[in-house]
Amino acid sequence: MSLGSLITKARKDAGLSIDDLSAATNIRTSLLRQMESDNFSQCGGETYARGHLRNLATKLSVDPQLFLIAFEDEQMHVDRSMQDLLVENSVMREPNESRKVSWKVLVAISISVILIVGIAQVAMSDNSSPDIPIAVEETTEPTTEPTTEPADEPIVSTGEGVNVVITATRAKSWLFISDSNGQTLFSGQISQGVSKSFSASEQLNLRVGNAGGVDLTVNGKKIDSIGIDGEVVSLSYGVDS
Repeated sequence: MSLGSLITKARKDAGLSIDDLSAATNIRTSLLRQMESDNFSQCGGETYARGHLRNLATKLSVDPQLFLIAFEDEQMHVDRSMQDLLVENSVMREPNESRKVSWKVLVAISISVILIVGIAQVAMSDNSSPDIPIAVEETTEPTTEPTTEPADEPIVSTGEGVNVVITATRAKSWLFISDSNGQTLFSGQISQGVSKSFSASEQLNLRVGNAGGVDLTVNGKKIDSIGIDGEVVSLSYGVDS
């Protein structure tokens, strides 16, 4: 079910018309109709769209994370910079609630933590493991073409139970990797032609921004295609995967 369909169902379950919901939220009826038709282009940007979704969820007695996660899955663009992602997701910080949540919700909450530790982590990763292969020039033989070898990527690890190797074979992609404890192992872009390896003691959770551009190897076994170009997918692998 799409996000627009979720909003429509919640409104009808609450016994409200479009006009009723508009009066309760101060959101224009024309914009509400567009949102229920999965058109968020007139919301004034993704930050304002998330604000509208929280407003709607509150008036319809729905968990805001239900709308926000659906919006992220359907509307996130892989060509946004990491800085844009950090700024936009700063509005997603929600108070902790004592309820059982899926790991997708934990990932969404973890993104807000990147505001404090993510920039430093990405900078350290870039300094130690550059994604751009370095061309080696042969100075003694000018006629010989330079050779290009990707720099070795360190294994980002919190254990040795499960290992995932991600290779941007066909195109670059945005990645978010965390372990079973919600610890962020990586968040950023992987350039085309570069591989990164991650390991954890129990489980690795992946969010891939361009599924058609990458290949995965899990515990030494190559995985079939995980999606198409531009598709955002969320995956989880354990020791027995």
